Amino acid sequence: MSRVRLLMGAALLCMCGLVQASEFAAKVIAVLDGDTVLVKRANGLVKIRLAEIDAPEKAQTFGETSRRSLSDMVLGKQVQVASQAVDQYGRMVAHLSMDGLDVNAEQIRRGMAWEYSHFHGNRELVALQEEAKQAPRGLWALSNPTPPWEWRKLHPSTAEGRPHAADSSATATATDNPLGATCGTKRHCSQMASCEEARHYLTQCGIQTLDGNGDGVPCEKLCGGRK
Repeated sequence: MSRVRLLMGAALLCMCGLVQASEFAAKVIAVLDGDTVLVKRANGLVKIRLAEIDAPEKAQTFGETSRRSLSDMVLGKQVQVASQAVDQYGRMVAHLSMDGLDVNAEQIRRGMAWEYSHFHGNRELVALQEEAKQAPRGLWALSNPTPPWEWRKLHPSTAEGRPHAADSSATATATDNPLGATCGTKRHCSQMASCEEARHYLTQCGIQTLDGNGDGVPCEKLCGGRK
């Protein structure tokens, strides 16, 4: 029996490794903040948190600038996703690349996010952050930028982004569930009052019935689809 359990355990470890280290191509259909995107792949929508970086929250100073930087790079484009893990909130943690560009590293180089590798072990990202500081670029041009992990501690009820797995002091709340209280029960375009609401249900709640042709645009009559 012990031998069987050992074999089963080894098989599970191998399966987890395959899941965590998988690579695939996908289209970015929404950029939620400076380090979180929603992509569409063959089997559905996947919310991805960019690995080894931490960007300002949307409600935080420089948060919208960071989001726009990432949006300009990847929104509506095909990217290569190198999955590292799935965090405690069900988001895939991954590196994104596009046409040879390391998207995670580029956010650091532009000064749009903090380096957040495990024990600061990614020397490339550490060096890019130091370069951005010296320039100074992006958030490093601010007099005293607040790291997002510190901002979240001061604003636990308003932080829209969820902590990285490395934030061991953080706890999950109802808003961490993509099908939580903010999503309601609507599932069809006929129930949507506006394009903004339809986009919210598609990108934040993952209601794929709103995107019948899979082009990333919900409810064409409200939002206007591709011609």
